[in-house]
Amino acid sequence: MVERETMEFDVVIVGAGPAGLSTAIRLAQQAQQQDQECMICVVEKGSEVGAHILSGAVFETTALDELLPNWQELGAPVTTKVTNDEIYWFNNKNKATAIPHFATPKTFHNDGNYIVSMGNVCRWLAEQAENLGVEIFPGFSAHSLIIEDDTVKGIVTGDMGLDTDGNEKDGFMPGMELRAKYTVFAEGCRGHLGKQLINQFALDKDVSVQHYGLGFKEIWQIDPAKHKQGTVVHGTGWPLTGDTNGGSFMYHSENNQVVVGLIVDLNYSNPHLSPFDEFQQMKHHPIFKDVLEGGERIAYGARAITKGGLHSLPKMHFPGGLLVGCDAGTLNFAKIKGNHTAMKSGMVAAEVIFTALANEQQHTDLVEYSDAFAQSWAYKELHQSRNFGPVMHKLGKFLGGAYNTLDQNLFSGALPFTFKDNTPDYATLVDKNQAPRLSYPKADGQLSFDKLSSVFLSNTNHEESQPCHLKLKNAAIPIEVNLVKFDEPAQRYCPAGVYEIQQIAGKDEFVINSQNCVHCKTCDIKDPSQNITWLTPEGAGGPNYPNM
Repeated sequence: MVERETMEFDVVIVGAGPAGLSTAIRLAQQAQQQDQECMICVVEKGSEVGAHILSGAVFETTALDELLPNWQELGAPVTTKVTNDEIYWFNNKNKATAIPHFATPKTFHNDGNYIVSMGNVCRWLAEQAENLGVEIFPGFSAHSLIIEDDTVKGIVTGDMGLDTDGNEKDGFMPGMELRAKYTVFAEGCRGHLGKQLINQFALDKDVSVQHYGLGFKEIWQIDPAKHKQGTVVHGTGWPLTGDTNGGSFMYHSENNQVVVGLIVDLNYSNPHLSPFDEFQQMKHHPIFKDVLEGGERIAYGARAITKGGLHSLPKMHFPGGLLVGCDAGTLNFAKIKGNHTAMKSGMVAAEVIFTALANEQQHTDLVEYSDAFAQSWAYKELHQSRNFGPVMHKLGKFLGGAYNTLDQNLFSGALPFTFKDNTPDYATLVDKNQAPRLSYPKADGQLSFDKLSSVFLSNTNHEESQPCHLKLKNAAIPIEVNLVKFDEPAQRYCPAGVYEIQQIAGKDEFVINSQNCVHCKTCDIKDPSQNITWLTPEGAGGPNYPNM
């Protein structure tokens, strides 16, 4: 039995993203206002705050205005205001039709919003939290839960210095027990502890299944003559075809840079589809090519997003803690934005927790969080857009898009219909022989690239000789089931080349290159056999995004 150091706090927060840091800041503000001591700890698995943050991002400041009203005076990296909004239907690889604003859901409009790097916003939020006395521990992964008497009492950080077999190496450091009166889980989409909590406490018992998308993002340094600071471009259609939904984006940020990306809904049915190659192909469309050509790609990343909306929102409270942000699924997919709603969910959580602490309560089930969140503008947003994703799944791009435009623009989400999609994303793949095989153009090294050179740009690194953090429940399933039925789609849905089928001694073998993992969680979501479980590697492992 490993002996572990124990540290005690009032509140432990897992994840230094927008939700977790907003929780910490609001708690610290209330403690300061009431002249009460509140010991707050934030653990972050990235090497630094922001290292694992990947978001578009066009940022709505609603929550920030409430949390830190003087954010401009405090030097928040929120400076590039949206000046122009363009929306396109991509007919084919050469043609695009501009869609007038009146014909698109008003949730897509970005008046008053800003183009930001959420990684840098989180770094700045961390500074504000530390100025208020919050302790932030980057490089420490929350490995497991402390549950006693069916109550969450904190978390255990990951051991450092284990070899591939789990044996202690020189310099081994056991993880610490971080115990708290309340623990807040803000791990982002498909948090591995959040997933455990949802299962253990049946938090999703009365809701629709959760749905996800896989988002890609690159940062490009472009010719200044092509740069239009503040311009936001969104589109849908090509290269995604058939029942594959999603959308593309390009944002002209500052310093002659653009961010370009594609979101692919993970309910697609063709096992031969490669989301990564769809994204690389997309950049050859003239709308993107004309801007990117002659430029330099300087960053790459990928991350799953939670997009089920209100119908898929689990119960967010349980004995001893709360789920906030994308760990629960608060993203407003109708806006293609989740940072502001994640922040608000954390702020509401902080207010509920502080009241409990002031009343000398600890480890209770904060059922009042449900009502408090339901009274917030974030919940109202999610309610107004509750049918947005399901109606696209049910009716398709054209009819679904028409319904959403009508519902959002004329009725503000009040049409008396309910659409739900209860088919999990992992269950949508058809047999490999029933789907058309897809061939993708070879990467040209100018606009399109391969996975390995892309992973290199993500600065991904994992400590050598550590246990593989991608666990198979049954090692035989990839070859005996997934390869036979689906041509093992992990080879294609993974955006980082983690999974391969190799011929070894004349036999097909499933190879896991875990050192390539960018922590997107797609394998945990899309594997048709639900055979892969994503766990945290050693702290500080994974991507190191500088400005994502």
